[in-house]
Amino acid sequence: MGVVSSTTIRRVAMVQFRSSTSKEDNLERVLRYIDEASRDGASLVAFPEFTMAYSPEEQDAYALYQIAEGIDGRFVSSIRERAKVHGIYVVVTMYERGEEGNRVYDTALLIDGHGSIVSVYRKIHLYDALGFRESAKLLPGSEIAPPAGISVGRLGMMICYDLRFPEMARILALLGAEVLVVPSAWVQGRMKYEHWQTMLRARAIENGCYIIAPDQVGNIYIGHSMAIDPFGTILVDMGGEGEGLSMVEVDVREVYSVRSRLPLLSNRRMDVYARYADAMGLTGSKRTGDSTSTADM
Repeated sequence: MGVVSSTTIRRVAMVQFRSSTSKEDNLERVLRYIDEASRDGASLVAFPEFTMAYSPEEQDAYALYQIAEGIDGRFVSSIRERAKVHGIYVVVTMYERGEEGNRVYDTALLIDGHGSIVSVYRKIHLYDALGFRESAKLLPGSEIAPPAGISVGRLGMMICYDLRFPEMARILALLGAEVLVVPSAWVQGRMKYEHWQTMLRARAIENGCYIIAPDQVGNIYIGHSMAIDPFGTILVDMGGEGEGLSMVEVDVREVYSVRSRLPLLSNRRMDVYARYADAMGLTGSKRTGDSTSTADM
């Protein structure tokens, strides 16, 4: 945690994307954005959730399964090859075929400039909330991918709804993450933009890290892809209209400057928190809070 990555200021490209239902069309546009990011001097280009294809509400789980591929399929192989051509890191998402019930994983991949897959993260928190039920089509992952050291810094990955669970961002920060990339498809609705902005900034502030959050735009999504610095400053907000690519500068030295001035990670009181393991669901006697009365305490 105390060692600063050997990196200078790096340019990161963030793509605000409107996926169509055509995997082939989306792949073609992804490759063009990788070309553009490379021309603009980016070390990393990050795409939103559901890059592979938009799955409309009426599409059933079997139909989505037919679109999905393995990590060794054409969709990922084509992106790996383009990353290798340009020597650029890529964060991209896909529907990865699971092994049960004709359902798929919502998977984020970190690909390096040699075209190798550095990290694989399968979304663990499915969006079964606010009228949606992702678990009808998707399988939940079961592991947090540890941060990977790349030229931009130590990078951790989360996906969309994961943002609402601060434990995950904190775990990644404690594992050494300096930059969190959060590919998202944030659904429109009352207070949804406010939730999005507030939680992105909160995750950055409470962990003293950069947040890079490319979002889907159009269809049912809000856009407003954002980059946040470790002190909570919004570096980029791409707005709610239209696709595009935006550049942001990331300097990992700022992570350690903020963490030294606002030492939230080192000021934690683990000796106190440990007494509340039951309430946090960390032991066998898990409590929900909402359903537990004072008589049960």
